[in-house]
Amino acid sequence: MAILEVEKIRKDFGSLEVLRDVSFSLEKGETLSMIGASGSGKTTLLRCLNFLERPTAGVIRVGGEVIFDAADPATTGESEIRRRRMHFGMVFQSFNLFPQYTALQNVTLARELKEKEQPGYKEHKKEILHQIREEGEAVLDSVGLKEKVDYYPHQLSGGQQQRVAIARALMMKPDILCFDEPTSALDPELTGEVLKVIRKLAGQRTTMVIVTHEMQFAREVSDKILFLDSGLVTEYGTPEDVFERPTQERTRQFLERYFEDKR
Repeated sequence: MAILEVEKIRKDFGSLEVLRDVSFSLEKGETLSMIGASGSGKTTLLRCLNFLERPTAGVIRVGGEVIFDAADPATTGESEIRRRRMHFGMVFQSFNLFPQYTALQNVTLARELKEKEQPGYKEHKKEILHQIREEGEAVLDSVGLKEKVDYYPHQLSGGQQQRVAIARALMMKPDILCFDEPTSALDPELTGEVLKVIRKLAGQRTTMVIVTHEMQFAREVSDKILFLDSGLVTEYGTPEDVFERPTQERTRQFLERYFEDKR
């Protein structure tokens, strides 16, 4: 069974139709990369998955359960959206770290707030916070920041800050980890260290959806590629299918231009 199923998602901003009947699925442990020209709808689609944007139409399922159906008011209330957003971890283009908190505090804050809402928190506060700290240290270690747990964002490079953001998302143990152009705010020399972490996660079969302009990276790490053109899915398949045997001429031209520019 697919961990994620997206059926005929549409997103309108007024009279502007940004996404048009987008459908795809993802198996547990797979990596899906969304590619396409700027303005094709990639980021909007990712934000619809995480409910930062409310789809105008369509259905989203996680693990076979309908978590959003634009036609069913029972799935579109604010409390339902907040709860079901927890299925998705989000890593943005900008790092969005709290400058007054250390790397470890940035990673553990959301978990601490979540635990405070659980029964028995007050009685077991010390043990719970100790466990959260240990998990936070472990996840920072997993992204190569074991020695930086007590550093503040201004003491970290852009690549290190983005790795803290990845650790923060992982700390919530989401079903699906989403990346929105995770290297676009980085200098070229720092891009590699972030892509290295994502490669490692792919190797560990972390379920991921990645919006990226790094075509060669997408080709190497993805199980599936989704190509968007003006809000439509024009290619969807394995990296070999999309990069070597695109069905649309516009896709072929886009990819040819990209790889020519990289030479």
